[in-house]
Amino acid sequence: VPKIQTWGDLKGEDPGEPTVGLGGGQPQAEPLWPQPLSPQEPSLYTVKALLILDSLGQRLLAKYYDGTFPTAKEQAAFERSIFSKTHRAGGEIACLEGLTIVYRSSVDLFFYVVGGCRENELMLSAVLTCLLDALSHLLRKEVEKRWLLDNMEGTFLVVDEIVDRG
Repeated sequence: VPKIQTWGDLKGEDPGEPTVGLGGGQPQAEPLWPQPLSPQEPSLYTVKALLILDSLGQRLLAKYYDGTFPTAKEQAAFERSIFSKTHRAGGEIACLEGLTIVYRSSVDLFFYVVGGCRENELMLSAVLTCLLDALSHLLRKEVEKRWLLDNMEGTFLVVDEIVDRG
């Protein structure tokens, strides 16, 4: 049986005898990495919004999956805010209003996936990559505003298949 490394092993301490806890007499070892102070409950609902904006920041497609922005006015203000912050930036991740936003541009379109402030950026990035790959396939590698508008029902189908209620 391979020995499981513990945090004490890495610090160079002698593990000595394993302690016996309340778990039915099973040995308890200190975990390899310290636990976070406030663990996040696992959830399948990681996406708060998915947006496609044109080169002027106008909404082409927007799906909001929770009550973070309940009114159309709040949604439009949020979209203007993220577009103004990201349309010239070279990065792929932004933090705004306590939210994590991953984004990419393609010719004359901007694609955004929005998650909570503690959400894993790699998960959000995987959703964005999946969206772009599916749209590239649907639009036959012509991911531009004109082709997207001509195939809007297919675009809605792609978004609905990728993200199910957040």
